[in-house]
Amino acid sequence: MAGMRMALTMDCTDVPVMAEFWKAALGYEEEPPPPPFATREEWVASFGIDPDEDDDDGAWLHDPDGIGPRLSLLQVPEPKTAKNRLHIDVRVSADLPAEQKWPAIVARSAELIGLGAGVLAEVDGHHIVMADPEGNEFCVC
Repeated sequence: MAGMRMALTMDCTDVPVMAEFWKAALGYEEEPPPPPFATREEWVASFGIDPDEDDDDGAWLHDPDGIGPRLSLLQVPEPKTAKNRLHIDVRVSADLPAEQKWPAIVARSAELIGLGAGVLAEVDGHHIVMADPEGNEFCVC
């Protein structure tokens, strides 16, 4: 299908925290509002929602290089309660020589810990299973 693009949507309870984490983790940026709207507030108002009552209940992120999928973060009232059935792989070492891959994975994981992630498991020499600030699992590989 020509022009088809994939997007991922993640429920969360604290959209601003999660948006900042995933922008830093993936190198993503805030997605501009769709045309013809100049601001996100104009776009929200087009649905009959008062922009002053929007309360950061959503964030839309995109890969500035246009390669990765769009990531939508939507506020929900309930916390995460079970293991993800789908997770994000943060790939950091694909183009590195073999001896540099694991150190790059460990270094990137340390950066993400500094942003609020936690380590769930390590598969030595291959990948690290982590959780974002709200407990959503992802891998650094």
